Amino acid sequence: MRVMGVAGWSGSGKTTLVTGLIPALAARGLSVSTVKHTHHDIDPDRPDSDSADHRRAGAQEVMLAGPRRWTLVREHRDAPAPSLAMLLARLAPVDLVLVEGFRHAALAKLEVWHRADGTDPLAPGDPHIVAMVGDRPDGADHLPVFAPAEIDAIAGFVIDRAESLPG
Repeated sequence: MRVMGVAGWSGSGKTTLVTGLIPALAARGLSVSTVKHTHHDIDPDRPDSDSADHRRAGAQEVMLAGPRRWTLVREHRDAPAPSLAMLLARLAPVDLVLVEGFRHAALAKLEVWHRADGTDPLAPGDPHIVAMVGDRPDGADHLPVFAPAEIDAIAGFVIDRAESLPG
């Protein structure tokens, strides 16, 4: 599998970019999965569901299977949050994984950044950022810059620059 990160501050347009890239990459014949990091607590179960009852009863993992999809919920309670490497290892093999968030991960990343947002760019301090989507920050003259609407060009860049996972 190959992987490319998409980093940036909340509200910068990371999800918009990822949801644009998925069909552009699929149109080029690639199978694509995603890993999304959030700082919020997640709960895919309805509070009144049987699977939520299983988790509350203490199950470490609960798998919910239906006719069109399945989901696995793993409780790590007081253990540290899972690493990106562990999460990637749990995915079924695909051609490319887009990783949204995990801005501190040591993997090739696109940074979505707009000067008008008033946030500091990550690129000047992160050698793993390989391109900018939005504006070029000071100190990042070496990086290519894409407009957010240049999805096909960004998809081509991702295909060329995505990193292979070991193993």
